[in-house]
Amino acid sequence: METSPAADRLTSRFVAGSTLEREVAVCQKLNADGYLATLDHLGESVTSLAEAQQSRDAYLAAQDKIAQLKLDATVSIKLTQLGLDFSEVDCRTNVECLVARAKTMGGMVEVDMESSAYVDRTLTLVSDLHARHGSVRAVIQAYLYRSEGDIQKLCEQSIPIRLCKGAYRESSDVAFPRKRDVDANYLRLMFELLDCGTYPAIATHDENILNRAVAYIRERNIAADRFEFQMLYGVRRDLQRRLVSAGYHLRLYVPYGNAWYPYFMRRLAERPANVLFLARNLLKN
Repeated sequence: METSPAADRLTSRFVAGSTLEREVAVCQKLNADGYLATLDHLGESVTSLAEAQQSRDAYLAAQDKIAQLKLDATVSIKLTQLGLDFSEVDCRTNVECLVARAKTMGGMVEVDMESSAYVDRTLTLVSDLHARHGSVRAVIQAYLYRSEGDIQKLCEQSIPIRLCKGAYRESSDVAFPRKRDVDANYLRLMFELLDCGTYPAIATHDENILNRAVAYIRERNIAADRFEFQMLYGVRRDLQRRLVSAGYHLRLYVPYGNAWYPYFMRRLAERPANVLFLARNLLKN
């Protein structure tokens, strides 16, 4: 599947390509069109520390390209991709290498959130690295009951936050099971971040939530340089163009690499609603 020309035609809408060169070309085009970018090298849940080191090196190469070409871009990582399931010490070493490099570039490492089992370890690492280096952003998922408390703690430390709804399948013991409750919590947390957060990222493709965000920003006269929107590459391109045309910062999450198949299958398997989400976006501009 990963080497099929037919599959390449399908995934090119959502994945920049299999190589860093293709990723960089897409990001250059996005920057030219007024978009920011974050580079995501596919390959979460590695099977050894050696693979984790390879992932680290792939991100270092991406950071070198960002610096060399002066791209307006960050990198997004997953801790399982950098060895968390095998050694917290080695994972921390790998991540700190990337964060230290980002600091020298004046950039940032965005630490993606994974399932609820990883939240405590992820936020502990983010807090520690922020205290040592800065140059790191946490990700909070609105469907988790705990997220309001996590946001308050992160804001007390002035740690930037990306707010998303959450894509993993979770028990009702830890997450809101109904979409309307997730949406309501997202709005509460979004308003809090827009008021008190340190350069928050509002990450959603939900048009109703985006409209509420824009209305709130205008009502409170919040400057456009105090926050950004984030969306996935290839998803709701109509909304992406609208936000950029209105003068807002919009960062697109741009995956690349050979491991696109598990990336797609994991997301489709985790939540059946993701299948419909993908199908709808194949039909949108």
